[in-house]
Amino acid sequence: MTHVLLLHHAQGLTPGLHAIADQLRAAGHEVTAPDLFDGRTFETVDAGVEHARSLGFASLLAAGVAAADDLPDVVTMGFSLGCMPAQALAQQRPGVRGCVLLHGAADVEEFGGSWPDGVPAQVHIMRDDPWEELEYISGAASEMGAELFVYDGDAHLFTDRSVPDHDPDAAALAMDRVLTFLASLD
Repeated sequence: MTHVLLLHHAQGLTPGLHAIADQLRAAGHEVTAPDLFDGRTFETVDAGVEHARSLGFASLLAAGVAAADDLPDVVTMGFSLGCMPAQALAQQRPGVRGCVLLHGAADVEEFGGSWPDGVPAQVHIMRDDPWEELEYISGAASEMGAELFVYDGDAHLFTDRSVPDHDPDAAALAMDRVLTFLASLD
């Protein structure tokens, strides 16, 4: 199966993200989920973003990218803040097999100016996400040639069952789509 590098959001490597990693493993995938916050989790996105700011976004990006150093060819999977290193790896590291971005994405100019040929991608976002603008995310997904999945609602971290933004129906649909995507890479 596929080796997935799961990169957490600003609330940290939460129990909900551990559950997603377990779901991927149950489907036969290997998962590496580095903890860029050294075990700290946060009750709110705002608190997590403040912590990330104190660490420095550039250092978190570098740490997320470095997490792939000793891994085989991977699929990167980023959640919000984790989309930065997931996307940077997909654009810059040879051998990345695919990229899944949940709750965010960046213009390809941020990480080298073009999306590499042969690297499929998915982007998942809620229509009225308070942290992301749908028009910007749509443009970024288009530049990647990514499948864009827009879910009805106004939550940000809707896939993480351990945070208040969780939307069970949207999360289940997103994970079905992610699992189908991963299976297509085998």
